[in-house]
Amino acid sequence: MKNLDQKTNVLQSSNWRFYFQEKIITLFFLGFSAGLPFPLVYSTLTGWLEEADIERSTISTFAWLGFAYSFKFLWSPLVDSLKLPVLSNWLGRRRAWLLVSQLGIACSLFLLSGIDPGHALKMFTFVAIAVALLSATQDIALDAYRIEIAEIEMQGILAASYQYGYRVAIAVGTAGAFLVAEYGSWSISYKAMSLCMLVGIVTTLYCDEPEDKRYNQISIQGKRAQFEQWLIIAVVNPFTDFFKRYGSQAIMLLLFISFFRVSDYILGILASPFYLDIGFSKTQIAGVAKFYGLWVSLFGTACGAAAILKFGLSRCIVVATILIASTNLFFALMAYSGPFISLLTLTISADNFTMGFAGTIFIAYLSSLTNLSFTATQYALFTSVSTFLGKFAAGFSGDIQESIGWVGFFIYAALMGVPAIILSLLVAKKMQTAKKY
Repeated sequence: MKNLDQKTNVLQSSNWRFYFQEKIITLFFLGFSAGLPFPLVYSTLTGWLEEADIERSTISTFAWLGFAYSFKFLWSPLVDSLKLPVLSNWLGRRRAWLLVSQLGIACSLFLLSGIDPGHALKMFTFVAIAVALLSATQDIALDAYRIEIAEIEMQGILAASYQYGYRVAIAVGTAGAFLVAEYGSWSISYKAMSLCMLVGIVTTLYCDEPEDKRYNQISIQGKRAQFEQWLIIAVVNPFTDFFKRYGSQAIMLLLFISFFRVSDYILGILASPFYLDIGFSKTQIAGVAKFYGLWVSLFGTACGAAAILKFGLSRCIVVATILIASTNLFFALMAYSGPFISLLTLTISADNFTMGFAGTIFIAYLSSLTNLSFTATQYALFTSVSTFLGKFAAGFSGDIQESIGWVGFFIYAALMGVPAIILSLLVAKKMQTAKKY
């Protein structure tokens, strides 16, 4: 494995100007663009559906919108190798795909704002699916852009900058959306969110295209394209490369990636319905769970980047999995005690710190596994694997919660994090062994 456990002189620079490099700032704004659609088809959307009196078992099935992220490896080879007419020549391969997906997200969110889920749930679902698919496509291009824009020594700080932007967007897409909905309507809220996509669009238009570092390329242009050649280079090689590099460890690594966030996904789909159900107002949810949670998550993100430098990636991976599982118990305590603001603050502090910390660790880890020859495809494979099991399990969260209640549900969510902890110990041991040689 690439050794991110080593401290680097670059990232230990005491010069504050280092952290204001153009590429670092760019990743912040692009991270915002990536983070904004996610809550709008996940936790915020479920809050809208809860108020529309949609059954909770139906609400939880919207977690399956996340399959767009789970199966994005299916079209990632296209994003990795296919040039878009006109746009690719103007902006470059990565930025062209970024711009198309960002414009599509903005338009789809605007369309979604005009649909009442209580009367047109099927149409509402179809448009939400479009948002999820376009968001997943943006992620493919953006992940490749982030990895290609700088050397491996900078991936930790770039991951942190990306996470900062992502977390700010989560706050806007949750707290901002809830506040607008409280004083206006959900329709106005989603229209406002569609305008926020201008942040990513403007950034894409003004940022630099990364140097193409792939060793194997093929341009798909009209009749000259050789489909079989493209299929081997763009589709087959990225997958076979991973198994060749990691051999017998490959399956274990994929299992670890798959289980890493299962516990978080199971809980996350019902977080907003839970807050509303036990008696918190949308204003309270926005103020504590979202705005305050933003600052805690940003602190966790910074701690994640610092921890990698201080303790090494292998140790941080283990800590991250333990935190993800254990923080679910705070929700169980709140479900048992009732809607106390102090307990909500404590729960949000633990949960959001963990999201920021674990998110930075996980991005850095996935980046370390990626071969620059197949950046978009391989990273899409890893992120697809990381979401499939969690999203699948989350789709049944509503049925499980209705069967065992909120307290039992959160204990169940915590227990689902145990496999990730066990696998993290094995992965960390392998990383330490590889480091010695």
